[in-house]
Amino acid sequence: MPPAPHTPPATAAADLEEIIHLAVETLRHAPQPAWDAKAGSLDWTCWETAEHLADDLFAYAVQLGLTTPPLDVYVPFVMESRRPDGPSNSVHADPAAGVTGLMQVLQASGALLAAMVRTAPPDARAHHGFGPADASASAAMGLAETLVHVHDLAEGLGLSWNPPAEVCARVLARLFPDAPGDTDPWATLLWATGRAELPGRPRLTRWRWHNAPPSPQS
Repeated sequence: MPPAPHTPPATAAADLEEIIHLAVETLRHAPQPAWDAKAGSLDWTCWETAEHLADDLFAYAVQLGLTTPPLDVYVPFVMESRRPDGPSNSVHADPAAGVTGLMQVLQASGALLAAMVRTAPPDARAHHGFGPADASASAAMGLAETLVHVHDLAEGLGLSWNPPAEVCARVLARLFPDAPGDTDPWATLLWATGRAELPGRPRLTRWRWHNAPPSPQS
C-alpha cells in the first residue's frame, strides 16, 4: 500500500472542530434519564462514555504540549473512577450541570485539542502506547475517539450518527493504513475499531492504530 497522505495540522484541527460540533449537536437533546443506559457494546453508561471521550481529547491535548523531558511518559494528572467498573478519567462533568454541562465539557476538551494541533511545532511528539504522535496523529486520534464513541453513545441513546465520509477517510489514511480502501469509509472505521463487520471480513476482536508519520514519497 502506498504511504498515507499527510494531513496538514490546520485541516486536522478543522476536522476536529467540525466533528465535535456535530457530536454535541447530535447528543445534546438526549434527555437526562437516557444517559444512564449502556453505551452500545461498552460496559459504561452513556454519561461515563461521554466523560471518557472528553478525557481522551483533554489527554491528547496536554500530551502534545509537553516539551520538558522525560517525554516518554503520560502527564501525571490524577485519574479516578467514580465506580469500580467505570472509566478512569482526569476529566469529570459536574452531574448538577446536567446534559448541558456535560456537552460543555466535551466541547471544551475538543477545542483544547484543536488549538494544540494548530499551534504545536512540527517536531512536537505526544507520548502514546501506540507510538509517539505528531500533531496530525494527535488530531486523528481525537477524531477516531469521537467518531466511534459517539457511535456507541448514539446506540445507547437511540440517536442517528452518520459522520462525513471524507473525515472518516482521512482518519483511516492517517491511523489505519492497512484498512481496505475500496469500502465505505465510515463502515470501514467501525470495522477497524472492532465495532462492525465488513463484507468478507469478520468483526475484529483486537485492533490498534499507527501513529508513525507517513514515509516520504520516493
